[in-house]
Amino acid sequence: MNSLKKYVAEFIGTCVLVFFACGTAAVVKCSTENLPGYLLTALAFGLVIVAMAYSIGNISGCHINPAVSIAMLVSGKMNIKDFCGYVVAQFAGAIAGAAALMAFIGKESGLGANGLYQGRVLASIGIEIILTFVFVIAILGVTSKIENNAVCGLVIGLSLTLVHILGIYFTGTSVNPARSFGPALFVGGDALGSVWVFIVAPLIGGVLAALVYKFLQLKDEK
Repeated sequence: MNSLKKYVAEFIGTCVLVFFACGTAAVVKCSTENLPGYLLTALAFGLVIVAMAYSIGNISGCHINPAVSIAMLVSGKMNIKDFCGYVVAQFAGAIAGAAALMAFIGKESGLGANGLYQGRVLASIGIEIILTFVFVIAILGVTSKIENNAVCGLVIGLSLTLVHILGIYFTGTSVNPARSFGPALFVGGDALGSVWVFIVAPLIGGVLAALVYKFLQLKDEK
C-alpha cells in the first residue's frame, strides 16, 4: 500500500508539472524574442517543483522525473521495483497532464513540447546531458543531509529554474523524459520523432550525476 501511495503521488506531481509548467510555456508563447514569456516559463517549472516538493515530498520524495529516479537507483537510495513503479507513474502523469492541457488549449499551442537545437541531434543530446547533470547533482547534494530538509524544495525548484533560464534557448529544456514525452505524444510530428533525444539524454545526465556525486561524496555523508 505504501508503494502504491508513492506511485500515485508521483503521478499527481508529474501531471501538475506538465499541466502548469508546460502549459505556461504554451500560453505565454515562450521564445528568446519574448523575454517575459521566457522568464515566466523558467519560473513556472521551478515553482511547480517547490509546490510539489512541500506537498508530496514526504510521501514519494517528489522525484516527478525519471532522470531523478534513475540517479536515486544508481545511488542505492531506491530499489528496482520502486524505480519501475515511479517511472510508469511519471510517464502516466505526464500523459494525463498533457491530455488535460490539450483539452483547454489544443495541440496547435505546442503544449510546451521540446525541440532539437537547430535540428542538431548531438548538440541537443549534449546540452540536455549537461543541464540534467547540474540539476540532478544539486538534488543529490541538498538531499544528502537531513538538516537541509526544510529548504530542499526551494533549492531544487531554484535549480530547475536556473537550468531552464539557459536551456530554453537550446531545446526548450527537458531534463525530464516524462515531461517531454507527454506533450510530444499529442503534438506528434517532429516533436514525437525527436522525443527519444529527450528521454535518453536526461537519463544519461542523471546517471552521470549520481556517479560523480558518489565519487565526490565525503565519508560521513555515505
